[in-house]
Amino acid sequence: MSFFPSLPADAGARHLLALNPEAGRALVAFHCAVLRHDTALTARDKELLAAYVSGLNACQYCHGVHRETAIAFGVDAGLLDALLSDLEQAPVEPRLRPLLAFARKLTLTPSRMAAADAQAAFDAGWSERDLHDAVLTIGLFNLMNRLLEGHGIKGSDELYASRGKALAEDGYAPLLAWLPEASG
Repeated sequence: MSFFPSLPADAGARHLLALNPEAGRALVAFHCAVLRHDTALTARDKELLAAYVSGLNACQYCHGVHRETAIAFGVDAGLLDALLSDLEQAPVEPRLRPLLAFARKLTLTPSRMAAADAQAAFDAGWSERDLHDAVLTIGLFNLMNRLLEGHGIKGSDELYASRGKALAEDGYAPLLAWLPEASG
């Protein structure tokens, strides 16, 4: 149950976006621009980052939805659990490990970021644009985690499964249909 009495018992992100439709439209556009424009960092990779960051923040809703989205993109569910348990021992492709370490540090101790953190990603073969996209994804999900937690939105397994499937198949743009038209 949300902290906001006007939101339904089964509230999700789309409901909080509708509380301020103008901001909601901008946020959906940002999701589309960040998460569905592949460079070397694919939508699959970005959804893995989204689920990981949300798990680090213990955001039940975002972790649940983006875990399911990442799984729909082919990420093994066991990998997601292993990453949260022990990043160093998780069976992740070596090239992704420095991005995940970057995500962990930026999420948990952002003031301790250093040039060496970026250099580790560059040394693994990621470009500046790729790392920038990773930073955008990490920042977006730290924001979304706080928005969902601040509104008291938790979700359910059924909601995670349906939203995860929809995001994998259709992306984020369909969320715009949930927003009321701009007032004149």
